[in-house]
Amino acid sequence: MNLLRDLPDAATGEVVDMLVVDANVRIERIISRGQKSPDGFWYDQDDAEFVVILAGAARLRFADEVSTRALGPGDHVHIAAHRRHRVEWTDPARETVWLAVFYHEGGE
Repeated sequence: MNLLRDLPDAATGEVVDMLVVDANVRIERIISRGQKSPDGFWYDQDDAEFVVILAGAARLRFADEVSTRALGPGDHVHIAAHRRHRVEWTDPARETVWLAVFYHEGGE
């Protein structure tokens, strides 16, 4: 599988492909095209997340930061467990491809 070839159409909804799932880690390829978090919604996850943008563009907002973070190809972010965040914007003109790694911090 190539993470950037033969992408499914995400125009009508975000597409999540589970690449690896076990007791300690979950790796997902997420494809967005214009999707964002619903107004007022914040992710507050039990797991930490490392996310990298492989293609496209997005903006993330963290509850503890004033400004959004613009992300493009190669940009990555570590999100600690329970750090509230949301997707403010993804490019509506092309697919944004995320690689997200979810894991328990501290090896728990």
